[in-house]
This record gives sequence, structure tokens and C-alpha cells, in this order.
Amino acid sequence: MKLTIIQTGEVPAPLRDRFGPYPNMFHRMFEEAGHAFTYETAAVFDGAPFPDPEQLEGIVITGSPAGVYDSHLSWMEPLRTFIRGAYAAKTPMLGVCFGHQIMADALGGEVRKSEKGWGLGRHVYGVSNRPAFVGGTLPEFAVACSHQDQVIAPPAEAEVFLSSDFTPNAGLIYRNGAAISLQPHPEFHDDYTLALAELRRGKVPDAVVESALASVSRASDSREVAGYLGAFLGR
Repeated sequence: MKLTIIQTGEVPAPLRDRFGPYPNMFHRMFEEAGHAFTYETAAVFDGAPFPDPEQLEGIVITGSPAGVYDSHLSWMEPLRTFIRGAYAAKTPMLGVCFGHQIMADALGGEVRKSEKGWGLGRHVYGVSNRPAFVGGTLPEFAVACSHQDQVIAPPAEAEVFLSSDFTPNAGLIYRNGAAISLQPHPEFHDDYTLALAELRRGKVPDAVVESALASVSRASDSREVAGYLGAFLGR
């Protein structure tokens, strides 16, 4: 199966040489979870054209420093159109962080900056309304996050399957049976999670940064989550 990665942003410049581009993180994530996908990337944030979503085998929409409200970005409205087309065609689609937010926005939800501020480090998300594709018995997953924006109100087409006190609408499964999204980043390794938290120092309260750094001492469940996401896309 070929996954088309819709790249909507870049790794921050100070970290780029060390950690590489976001698409490579998804390649590694699925490989480590045992999925043998092939890949192509459409860097739409950098002017690449959108493919026809009806002709794709699977879609991944990445994180981004952009917000869904950044109407000055020329690719934002075409991305909404692309998402709606993929949804109507039932093309398997995964959105992560900004990808989660723009999918919700395009399909009728509400997204904005949260009054709770920055979510950084390893957060823990409870599994609610466990979808059939989420196996195992773990009642919660610990996964890295880095965001200010949140899905405030999910679309009518979506049901919450991951949540926390900080991020109540952290994971959404859509009624067309082919779309899923989540706020946290299972594609992040711990070294990148830590570096990203340190990069926010001076922009967020020191207590938030220190809590984020300490949170990574808890073992990550990202590989298990990635396994379920890959199974969902490849069904």
C-alpha cells in the first residue's frame, strides 16, 4: 500500500539537521510498528500541487506550525477541499496534530487556540468507545504532544476515542469508516520530544517545559498506537 504524505510544515530550523523532515518520521514510525508501506510526499506548504484524493491508496496529513485560522496561507482552503474529497471517496486518511485539527475543521468542527496553553511532552490519553481496530486492553496511551490549538467541538461525523483532561477531543474516528485523526504525535521519538520542549523554553512557562521533560520518563505507547493506525489505514 502506498501512503501519500500531505506535508503541511517543517521541523523547526534549529532541529532540522539533527532530526530530518516530518515525512521520514512517519516512514520510521510505521516501519517500527511492522507495516511495510511505500510512500510519496506532497509538500503542499511549499507549493506542491494536491493530488486527486480519489486516486490515492492512503493519506497522512502531518503536523504544522500553522493554525487552521491562518487564512493568508494559499494552501489552507485547497487542503480543506482535498480533505472533503478524500472523505467523500472514503480514501483511508490519517491526520496528526495540525492534520487532526484541519480534518475536524474541514468536516464541520471547531478548532482554536486553547485557553489551557501549551501541551508539551508525554501526555496520557484515555481510550473511550474503543474502536474495533484498537486491539489490546490498555485503558490509556502515553504519547508525545506539542500544541496550543485544539479541536474544541468535533464534527457531527466524528466520535471521540482518545481523550484527556487537557485535550478532551484528542482522537477522532469518523463515520465514513475510513478517516481517523489524533492530536498527539506517535511519530516522535523521545529525543525529538525533549528537543522540541527545550526549544519552547522562553516562549512557554518554565514549569510547563520542566513538566514536559520529566514526563518522558514514562514509557511511550507510540509504537502500539502506530500499529493500530497502520492496521486501520491498510484494512
